[in-house]
Amino acid sequence: MAVPKRRVSKARRDKRRSNVWRMSAPELQKCPNCGEYKRAHRVCANCGYYNGRQVVVKEEA
Repeated sequence: MAVPKRRVSKARRDKRRSNVWRMSAPELQKCPNCGEYKRAHRVCANCGYYNGRQVVVKEEA
């Protein structure tokens, strides 16, 4: 059975664990209708289009 010879310091332990919970930024794609950046497989927040058809009616202010 493997047993550590010396105690691992908190700094060394935390350096090893530092990248575990890192989140990546969402990948963005251009909306084919308006050209605004949006997340994949979601309705465009700018124009309300998804998959070539209007899903949400957006009113212009």
